[in-house]
Amino acid sequence: MLRLGFPVFILALAATLSLAGCGQKKEQTTMSYDQSAAANAKFLADNKAKDGVKTTADGLQYRVIKSGSGKGVTSGADNVTVTYKGWTIDGKVFDQTQPGQTATFAAGRLIPGWVEALRMMHEGDEWQLVIPADLGYGAQGAGSAIGPNQTLVFDMTLISVQPTPPPQQ
Repeated sequence: MLRLGFPVFILALAATLSLAGCGQKKEQTTMSYDQSAAANAKFLADNKAKDGVKTTADGLQYRVIKSGSGKGVTSGADNVTVTYKGWTIDGKVFDQTQPGQTATFAAGRLIPGWVEALRMMHEGDEWQLVIPADLGYGAQGAGSAIGPNQTLVFDMTLISVQPTPPPQQ
């Protein structure tokens, strides 16, 4: 009887221990950031270390979510049609296109981080951009929504590029 009882006891103990962890919350791996200079630097370093994130020579960070195969921007005068959502590192959304809507801009008349990203993108691309303050709104910020020296995060999809028409002769 002892021979049969011991294996059954071990199986029951193993089952109890494996079920003991059920329903427990997993530890969150999402970090919280405030808008301090130290938090901005930490956010940029943490993001740069993520899988798939590429960093340009001047510090723009981007991750390709979906690759498109359409036209690219050839001039700053080209008009680009996009959808986007922008937020600060503390998670506050400061601007976005509404669902089902797009926005059209001259590709060269935007913050430097967008101009640089758009030069690398093609129609259909969906990227996440992390833009250091010096490629965003810098020391002046942008009204009450974006304070001075803030890193900005954007999810952006390039819908279409309308090239600048050639000059009339």
